[in-house]
Amino acid sequence: MKLIVGLGNPGKEYENTRHNIGFQTIDLFAQKLGITISKSKFNGLYVETLIHNEKTILLKPQSYINLSGEVIRRFVDFYKIDTKDILIISDDLDLSVGTYKLKKKGSSGGHNGLKNIELHLGTQEYCRIKIGISNNKNIDTKDYVLGKISTSENELLNKVKNDIQFVLEDYFTMSFDNLMNKYNIKIKKGNMDV
Repeated sequence: MKLIVGLGNPGKEYENTRHNIGFQTIDLFAQKLGITISKSKFNGLYVETLIHNEKTILLKPQSYINLSGEVIRRFVDFYKIDTKDILIISDDLDLSVGTYKLKKKGSSGGHNGLKNIELHLGTQEYCRIKIGISNNKNIDTKDYVLGKISTSENELLNKVKNDIQFVLEDYFTMSFDNLMNKYNIKIKKGNMDV
């Protein structure tokens, strides 16, 4: 069983913010699958589905982003999900808007949601897709990540969210190492076309 988690904050006031790019990306994936993430359990919105004959849960934790690990842990325990079968989609201040990066393990990079996931899973070894939101050093980090996405940023982020749909499709038929080789190289070459 696979668990794909989009990180974000619940509530209308956070819908179009940089921190909610994980929610937006997983919602788009669900839409492309013709399903809705609408069931509620363990303080998370989720849907169970079958993708390439693999039972899969798409999850949007409904605690605030910095408490996402608590929700994920409850799903992991209840469904007996191995950490190697978890994929987290989150924003990343260290990547430029319009880019993304796949990682198999590593530190939180200061992301409070990822810190909480590490705390509750007891490991840094889980797969992730990090979506670049850049960083504006002139704005307090909290205000920046909770700030609204501008029109120009939105165009770039929509392209990234669409590109990631191919990554998510391939996630079910390729090893994560092969996924990183296939998709991370596109970033290095500056070619985001899939």
